[in-house]
Amino acid sequence: MSGHIVGVAVTDGAPVFELAVPCEVFGIDRGELADPWYDLRLCAAGAGPVRTTSGLRIETPYGLDDLVRADTVIVAAVTRAVQLDPPRDLIEALRRAHERGGRIVSICSGAYVLAAAGLLNGRRATTHWLNGDDFAHRFPDVEFDPVPLYIDEGDIITSAGTGSAIDVCLHIVRRDHGVAIANEVARRMVVPPQREGGQAQYQAPSPRLFTRPAGENALAPVLAWARDHLHEPLTVPRLARVAHLSERTFARRFRDALGITPLQWLLRQRVRLAQELLETTDETVEDIARRAGFGTAPTLRHHFGRIAGVSPQAYRKVFRCPDELSGRVIRRVSRRGWSYNSTGP
Repeated sequence: MSGHIVGVAVTDGAPVFELAVPCEVFGIDRGELADPWYDLRLCAAGAGPVRTTSGLRIETPYGLDDLVRADTVIVAAVTRAVQLDPPRDLIEALRRAHERGGRIVSICSGAYVLAAAGLLNGRRATTHWLNGDDFAHRFPDVEFDPVPLYIDEGDIITSAGTGSAIDVCLHIVRRDHGVAIANEVARRMVVPPQREGGQAQYQAPSPRLFTRPAGENALAPVLAWARDHLHEPLTVPRLARVAHLSERTFARRFRDALGITPLQWLLRQRVRLAQELLETTDETVEDIARRAGFGTAPTLRHHFGRIAGVSPQAYRKVFRCPDELSGRVIRRVSRRGWSYNSTGP
């Protein structure tokens, strides 16, 4: 009896990891767990053999016609060139596969190809957080959500970046065969069966360390001052006074420059400071709450969970820097906030 066919579209220059995960999950015969298991087919998106980013050459007898006939179609991560100009034959194959009733899945930047095919219009979708702004700009008809590790819309599934390939592939097994079998596959892969939270917890805690958007330049002094005073009560009137502007003018210029309100910005900065302290110190959650300006641990937990997607304790467990590293990389956390003193690897 033939298993559920999983067709993986392979484009030239594809990253190895995002291709390897579907091969591991669906390509190894696990008939002792579920019989039949999946039938994996790597389908070349163009003529001839394709190469990965590391130069591995992939030769496969399967092409786009086989992709169309697959029960589940996966588009793994693609190069920037493919993101900007996906092969027309691949786009048409995805549309035909979807029309046939196939389940369409993207891993990481593979979402660009699904969006170009029009399969994500009017749907929630995600991709790697680094591509978030660009993806949302290029595909305004897609309801982009930068938070989840994956989004299951039934016949369409999109996932976040790189490591989320594992999450979404295990999710497919869980959906097809149940929790117990998916958990057993995870055990054999030596990975958690289901990670906590979303990809927000993996975003760099302190963006714009080395560059600053042009629209933010006029507000740079007050933003720097606010970062140094996050432990204090900060209000729009106080920030406006520091900026030597009226409250209304300050609020308007702030939103025009950064796209969010001053209070939203403050909340994000405080969460980022809390992330930094959780990574690089042994301070209690209560002490971190005070230093980040949240006042109390429950308040910190509430806002941290809403923005980072996990609890402070869970975040620290994953991201706590070793002592020898925390003193060398993003460092010198001060009483008033943080400063960055990178001394090299």
